[in-house]
Amino acid sequence: MLRENRDIRLLFVAQVVSYLGDWFTFVALAGMVEDATGSKFLVSLVMVAFSLPSFLASPIAGPAADRYDRKNLLVAVSMLQAVAAIGLVASDESRIWMVFVCQSAISALAAFIRPASEAALPNLARNEEELGKANSLLGATWGVMLAVGAGLGGLFAQAFGRTASFVADAVSFVIAGGLFWAIKARMQEERKVDAARTRMKPVADMREAVNLARQDRVILALVASKTTFAIGAGIVSQLAVLASDVFKAGDSGRGLLIGVRGVGSGLGPLIASRLVKGELRRVLLVCGVAGLLFSVFYMGAAASPNIIVAAVFVALAHFGGGAQWTLSSYGLQLRSPDAVRGRVLAGDFAIVTLMLSITSAASGLLADAIGVRLTIAIFAGAAACASTAYLILTGPIRRSLHTP
Repeated sequence: MLRENRDIRLLFVAQVVSYLGDWFTFVALAGMVEDATGSKFLVSLVMVAFSLPSFLASPIAGPAADRYDRKNLLVAVSMLQAVAAIGLVASDESRIWMVFVCQSAISALAAFIRPASEAALPNLARNEEELGKANSLLGATWGVMLAVGAGLGGLFAQAFGRTASFVADAVSFVIAGGLFWAIKARMQEERKVDAARTRMKPVADMREAVNLARQDRVILALVASKTTFAIGAGIVSQLAVLASDVFKAGDSGRGLLIGVRGVGSGLGPLIASRLVKGELRRVLLVCGVAGLLFSVFYMGAAASPNIIVAAVFVALAHFGGGAQWTLSSYGLQLRSPDAVRGRVLAGDFAIVTLMLSITSAASGLLADAIGVRLTIAIFAGAAACASTAYLILTGPIRRSLHTP
């Protein structure tokens, strides 16, 4: 598919480059904040800085992905992210506030990237089968680049310093913008009315996507899927603390635990896509089971005797997490009309980033009070309960989609 479809190939390479820079930055930021403050809570706020701003920007990002030329939007936002990343280069341990401000700006801009690229993908794919392949590939790419980026990022930060990691992030955004610009195919269908000429009304525009979800139980269930994952996913913010406080590792240990998360996230979508075979009924079932696997394996990580065993459990947990994230987005692409698809995907992303921000901050506060191991176990248990409830509640919807 990558050989034959030039535009998907360009989108794929752009994401590879951008993800690499992101995870270089995450490892460096987590290490910088922990070394400067020694606070588990402030380390958890690094994850919040990667997620909450995206939630806040989503009411504008979703309508923008449907109203404006998606290609131009992707290019412009990538360049602005590069500017914000340069601010990270100027930061240091004496100005930690600057780290949070610049990363929050990058994350807010990322809210425009995800819905625009995901909404465009059905228009770049030549048929439904290619769309399924592209989704599993791009979902796996996020995980693979997390593994590669975080693993290399830890080593890179130790060898060349954290500032070099921030420079690499800025360069990655510029390269990604150039690749987006090279895409030739239209990224959206022709509109009967030029929406770009009408004034944007974020609340009213997003209400249309909300009404669609209320009317379509399948879309509502797909959006809810990521929320069950996010109930426990805030503990990802504590992986850096688990590596340093429990297993006494430095940036390389942080990079290992964050990186193996990507190994699972990379394999999960590839294998799960073979199980669903383009059927929404199977998508809903696999999403529920995958969320349950995520929870159970994180309980194992919490009880691990050493960092290697913990790394295995984290990889297995994100095998489920990666499958759930990618398949729920794939289902929304199949089910949502192009004219509102950007808003549906932005709303989906907004809900999960809000939940991630809340659980990340909460896990940081709890870890300061009772320790990181017990905190991970508690949040994993809560996510297991949520996934079980999801499987039960979506049962009637799956049966309604069954074709005898």
